[in-house]
Amino acid sequence: MNWTSSANTIWRDLVVSARALSWGAYALLAVLLAMLVAVIFVAVSGWSSAAGADVPAAGYLALAFGVVFSMVVGVGLMALVFYSSRAGYDEPAKLRDEGDDPDAGSRR
Repeated sequence: MNWTSSANTIWRDLVVSARALSWGAYALLAVLLAMLVAVIFVAVSGWSSAAGADVPAAGYLALAFGVVFSMVVGVGLMALVFYSSRAGYDEPAKLRDEGDDPDAGSRR
């Protein structure tokens, strides 16, 4: 399979998926695209308005701490997700009858 047939297959699947979307999904995609354009506009205008401004060493230090802290939090939360999934904490709750628990009457 060459890359052109692979691209054609991907494009065909994309068109089939797009036809299956409802009008609400298209409206949501339009709003999200508008938000993306707005964020890009704000980022570009903010970046260009700060041209020539020097960042002090404390700014770079704060940026580095922020990036490291964000990475630590992200890695820690993902580790907790994997741990809880492996340890069985994500299993659905099960309703137990009083007959299932031998100590049900002794805990009053």
